[in-house]
Amino acid sequence: MSAGRLLSVLLLLQSRGRMSARAIAEELGVSVRTAYRDVERLQGAGVPVCAEPGRGGGYRLLDGYRTRLTGMTEGEARALLFAGLPDAAADLGLAAEVSAARLKLLAALPAGAREEAARTATVFHVDAPGWYREPEQTPYLPLFVDATLTQRVVEARYRRWRAPQEVSRRLRPYGLVLKSGVWYVVAATESTTATATATATATAATYRVAQVLDATLSDERFDRPGDFELGAYWASYLADFRARRYTGTATIRLSPQGRRRLPDNVAPEVVRAVDATATAVGGDGWVEAVVPTESTTHACGELLRLGADVEVVAPAGLRRAMADTVGALARAYGVTGRA
Repeated sequence: MSAGRLLSVLLLLQSRGRMSARAIAEELGVSVRTAYRDVERLQGAGVPVCAEPGRGGGYRLLDGYRTRLTGMTEGEARALLFAGLPDAAADLGLAAEVSAARLKLLAALPAGAREEAARTATVFHVDAPGWYREPEQTPYLPLFVDATLTQRVVEARYRRWRAPQEVSRRLRPYGLVLKSGVWYVVAATESTTATATATATATAATYRVAQVLDATLSDERFDRPGDFELGAYWASYLADFRARRYTGTATIRLSPQGRRRLPDNVAPEVVRAVDATATAVGGDGWVEAVVPTESTTHACGELLRLGADVEVVAPAGLRRAMADTVGALARAYGVTGRA
């Protein structure tokens, strides 16, 4: 008899609910007869395993019974998801739980495996935030974690880009997303959830947690829509964002040096557009391409990073904006009138 196998049976019933002897046997790679004997030994040891006969029956633990043989608390188990993301765990207020859970997991391993796990931890590190940017301050992130897990409404004051910039919202948080070091909460508001026929994806909106000016966790509960899937929502949100982001196009010319510098100075969509549309102009390596653009102001600022290695051919408004900016720079440096 293997004590480890008995613990596995116990943990299977605790995590899966009702299971047949055949399902237990297949999961553990033993015979059905052995599975029956293991269940009987658990019952003999005082574990309240109930047998339910008939079609669809099986074994289950008595309602309310849970073993603490793992030694792991609910918070520590929840924190395991972030065991490889210490910064994210700290943001969520789970740093202590992650540390405790890792210690318990290491303690449960045999000596050789424990040493290998410790060695592996020393050669991998995750740093989520992008370059050239300080981490955002998100003092209300732990509150949104609590609200998401307990399905409680949050009263929030939020700063957005369009007027009026400061708005009040009653949020029903469906989930949290970490994107390039920036935390977002996906939530529905009271106004959007009022329509019973609306789908879960349609009623959700995305809020940058760092833009939350004030937040209070209420006692009001809400039901998270059964058809809402966070990963699918986020993929749809990103696709919609990209579609709304680029509203126009520009024809530009790039020197060989400008094309090499392109990936470090513009969005990947612009780089792909150059690769797809570039045609040679002249015999000096310059190319002409059509690229997507946001506003004139944004495109001007982005392309000016390339200096003299880029020329805007069209549209006229963007070309004029580039010329005006270059002229202003020339005047600021006292080079007006020089060739």
